[in-house]
Amino acid sequence: MSGKDRAKKAARESPSKTPEPKGSGSTRRKSHGKDEEQREGSAKAAGPAEERGRVVGKARRAAPPPRNTHSPAPAKPPPNSGANGAARPRPRPRPTARSAEAKDVPKNPPKKGVSFDNNPASILQDTLEKLKIKQNERIEATKCVNEIQREIGKHLKERLEWCKDIQMLKTGSHVENVKICESDEFDVMFVVSVERVDIQPFGEDGAFYSVAMKRNPNRHPLDSFLNEDKTIRASDMLQEFRKTVKEWVGRPNCKNYVVTVEAKKPGCPAVTLQVKGKDGRIISLDFVLGLEVHSSSWPPFTKDGFKVDNWLGIKVKTDLKRKPYYLVPKYEGRGKKEYDGVIAKDAWRISFSHVEKNILKNHGHSKTCCESGFSCCRKQCLKLLKFLVRKLKEKYPKEAGKLCSYHAKTTLLHGCAARVDDSMWAVDQLSYCFQQVLADFEEHLRKQNLPNFFIPSHNLLKSAGLDKKSCDALADLIEHQRNNGFPLFR
Repeated sequence: MSGKDRAKKAARESPSKTPEPKGSGSTRRKSHGKDEEQREGSAKAAGPAEERGRVVGKARRAAPPPRNTHSPAPAKPPPNSGANGAARPRPRPRPTARSAEAKDVPKNPPKKGVSFDNNPASILQDTLEKLKIKQNERIEATKCVNEIQREIGKHLKERLEWCKDIQMLKTGSHVENVKICESDEFDVMFVVSVERVDIQPFGEDGAFYSVAMKRNPNRHPLDSFLNEDKTIRASDMLQEFRKTVKEWVGRPNCKNYVVTVEAKKPGCPAVTLQVKGKDGRIISLDFVLGLEVHSSSWPPFTKDGFKVDNWLGIKVKTDLKRKPYYLVPKYEGRGKKEYDGVIAKDAWRISFSHVEKNILKNHGHSKTCCESGFSCCRKQCLKLLKFLVRKLKEKYPKEAGKLCSYHAKTTLLHGCAARVDDSMWAVDQLSYCFQQVLADFEEHLRKQNLPNFFIPSHNLLKSAGLDKKSCDALADLIEHQRNNGFPLFR
């Protein structure tokens, strides 16, 4: 068969036109291209992308190009389109693990009312509301404590020669106005003033000391507690102090309260009373024996501590360092450990509770912080951190059992010394500020190092017996809390 015959046969076998749809009753127009464009346009105007794709595809299959014409080259489908020309929905981004940087506190503080990681700031505000102490409860508890401490102070002065000039110094969270939840714990220090004493470090961290009386032509009330080397036997003083307080408790002195004495804890400088009022509420009252040391300067270990120059000012720092400091009869480990001829149970730990009280009462870089229209959130951050420590101790006693509220206070003091401007602690930035404090605490735990604010060589975490494994576990728990909206607060 010739080429000409083959062409004719192919023309006869090819369909000349597309069959009409059944029941249409109409004839097809010759302008198939134009008809296709109209149908395609109407398909785009109605229905979602996938429906439009089906309509366009069906129209293309039902309407081939007219005879004796060349079909135009099909247009390339737009990006993100399917095989039938329909627009593809954009794929969802895969969830990715957040990096360490993403978990950290952002550099710029969030807007008011918003906290990190989509945690509403209302969680923290609601928690602070729960931590408030009712005014009538505070008044009643304070009245009870004042009555008991006044009576015990009177009894000590009558019964003990060396307590004739003893003074009371109120310390702790109540006087600092950072007590949370209930008025159930109070601290009172009974102090004996000493002037001519020789203070020597007991150990290497600068927190503990031996105290020796210098030569004095006049007899001192504490002479009965001196060793041959003139060092004061702290254990004997505390024992006599405790015995006298228990003596008062055994008398029918307080008709309105039921008072009992807690068992002695090794190394604890306090005599703890449990006071039960008529309403059934129980108050824990710690009476701490202390020495008020009058000296021209603080011990050398404090030289690189107490960094408040840029925060509170050099003048405030100088004035506070001129005040006496305090020593309480407390030791670490076993009381029989000896250092330079002094046994541990006769050692004294230095205390700056009076300075801490002053700082928290006058905490601003500006002297009028929280007084003249501007309010900061320093104390709120401390209350929240103390509450978190309490919750961690309740839920994870194995990991957090050795944490205490003083770790929270020290973390805040370091944070205030590092971020000195009051504007960095604005009350409407509570969420941001608390995250910063938590990040600080977490970093201290990761490094297993929380320096005493006044004595940098004294590591409070190691002193409390927290090893590296426990610190890492606690850091993980805190990181989980701050990155997941504080589940323990809910």
